[in-house]
Amino acid sequence: MARLEYRLLDESRGFPLLYYYDLIDKDEVSLRFACDYFVKEGIVYEKTSCAIDSGVYVIYVKAAEDEQALPGGKELMQYWGGIRMELREFKEGTGHYPVIHTFRFQDDDDALLHLQSDYLTFNGVEWEKTSAEVDEDRKVYVYYAIPSGNGKSDQ
Repeated sequence: MARLEYRLLDESRGFPLLYYYDLIDKDEVSLRFACDYFVKEGIVYEKTSCAIDSGVYVIYVKAAEDEQALPGGKELMQYWGGIRMELREFKEGTGHYPVIHTFRFQDDDDALLHLQSDYLTFNGVEWEKTSAEVDEDRKVYVYYAIPSGNGKSDQ
């Protein structure tokens, strides 16, 4: 087990600690390292970098002023219970990102491979990743993507 910290990218203030997780599984650390955004308590943070500092895993973030947290989530289960990942269509200039599909994984490695992939194929449509996030408020990982224009069959 490991320790994960989210720290604000603010050198003048000594990179203040925002959140920490003691005894977190390294697979979950890997999933979070793969995300571009982190949502907690209604605030969207953008990842600036990741580091390992004296055995502690650190994700440096800054507030993503041009992003808003997706509504909802309070009605969802209050524990992760496996790993959910939404495939959402990214649309420039809007805050509406329709859900194309929700994947459910029991294996961390499968979820990580999906989050790290640049392209996913679902229902014969190839999707090109624009970003990924972990939304703690809604207990879900999100894979934002645009249709790539290359139709492929599911495998």
